Amino acid sequence: MFVDEVKLKVIAGAGGDGCTAFRREKYVPEGGPDGGNGGRGSNIIFKVDEGLKTLLDLRYKQLIKGNRGVHGSGKNKNGRSAEDIIIKVPQGTTITDIETGFIIADLTKKEEEVTIAKAGRGGRGNKAFASASNPAPDMSERGEPGEEKYIKVELKLLADVGLVGLPSVGKSTMLSVISNAKPKIAAYHFTTLSPNLGVVNTKNNKAFVVADLPGLIEGASKGEGLGDKFLKHIERTKIIAHVIDMSGSENRDPYEDYLIINNELKEFSEKLANKPQIVIANKMDLESSSLNLSKFKKMVDLPIFEISAMNNIGLDKVILELYNMLDNIEDTPIYDESDFEGHILYKYEKEESFAITKEGNTWIVKGSEIEKLFRMTKFNSNEATIRFTKKLKSMGVDEKLRELGARDKDTVRILDYEFEYLE
Repeated sequence: MFVDEVKLKVIAGAGGDGCTAFRREKYVPEGGPDGGNGGRGSNIIFKVDEGLKTLLDLRYKQLIKGNRGVHGSGKNKNGRSAEDIIIKVPQGTTITDIETGFIIADLTKKEEEVTIAKAGRGGRGNKAFASASNPAPDMSERGEPGEEKYIKVELKLLADVGLVGLPSVGKSTMLSVISNAKPKIAAYHFTTLSPNLGVVNTKNNKAFVVADLPGLIEGASKGEGLGDKFLKHIERTKIIAHVIDMSGSENRDPYEDYLIINNELKEFSEKLANKPQIVIANKMDLESSSLNLSKFKKMVDLPIFEISAMNNIGLDKVILELYNMLDNIEDTPIYDESDFEGHILYKYEKEESFAITKEGNTWIVKGSEIEKLFRMTKFNSNEATIRFTKKLKSMGVDEKLRELGARDKDTVRILDYEFEYLE
C-alpha cells in the first residue's frame, strides 16, 4: 500500500529528576550535598532509509513518545540518558509543524537525519546548587519536559523526470519498456493507483529516475480524480515529460488533452508549470496519429518525440534527450527559505514571555517558560519554593499582576495548580 501523508504527535522524553541527598558517613565530617543530576530523555529523530518507498509504517501511529531519563541518586551519581527514538522515513520526506505551518525538515539526502522533538535535560541534583553562600542546599530539580509537536509527515518522491498525462495514454507502458519498473498495465482508466519509480540506464552507463504518476483529469488540482493527491510528487522532478495519445482515441483531441494537463499543473503550482517540459507523442503506430501530430505541431512550440511505447519505437531518442537535458539542469529546492522553521524571527521573545487573564476571581498565568519552571520545581522543600517565587518575580509576573489589579490573597493558577497571591 502506498501511503504518502500521515499526521501524528511526537513527544520527546523528559529528563530524569535530580536527587536531594547528603553524604553521611562515619569519620567524614561535613559530608555535604551529594545528590546527582538526572539523565537526558529521548530525542525523537527522523532519519532517511533508502529502502523505504512509503510512509506505511507510520500510518497507524498516532503518537510517538520518547523515554524518560533515569533519575539521579545519592553519592553524586548522575542518571543515565535515555536512548534516542529513531524513526525511519523514505528519501524525499518533508516534516511540517501543523501548529505553526512551518517546515521543520526536508529530508532529501542519503542517511540524512534531523531531531524533530528535543529531549528534556535532566534535573539538577542538590550537589549542583551548592555555592559559597549556600553550601548545603536542600533542593533539586525535576527533569525538563520533552518537546511536544503535532506534525505532518509528507512524502514527495525523488525523481528526475515526471511522466504526466491523461489516463490510458501509455505512461505505464513506456516506463515498463525504458526502465526496470513493472507497473500494473491494463486497458482501463486509473490502472495506476500510486506513483511508480523506474531507473533508466543510458547507453553510456549513466542513469536517471523516472516517475510514472497516476493519470490526471480535468479538475485534478481541485481534488477531482486521483490527481490532487499525486500532483505533489512532480514537484521534485527536474523535467516534465508530457505523454499524449496522438491517435485521438476515445474521441479525444490531443491538443485539448495537452491544454487540460498544463492547466492543472499551473493551477497546482506556478513553479510546476514553469519546469522544462517535452511532449512525447505516443501511439504513433496507429493510423490517425500522423494527421493529428501534424495539427498538434502547429499549435505547440515544444520538443516533440514520436514513439510507440507498445512496440518500443522511438524511445532511445527520448532517453537520450532527457539525459542531455538533465545534464544541464541544476538542482533547485522546492521550498523557499522562509518556509522553514529555522528562519522564523522570534521577535515576541523580546516582549513579555507570558500572558495573564482573569476567569471569575482567578488569575490565569500562561507561558512556556513559566510552565516549564513550574514542572521542574519540587515544592516539597522551602528552598525550591522560594527559588520558584523569586524566578516569577524576576520575570515580571508579580509586577504584571499588580498592574492588572490583583489583590492580596487572590487566587493565581498555573497549569492545574492554584496559589494565593501575596503582595
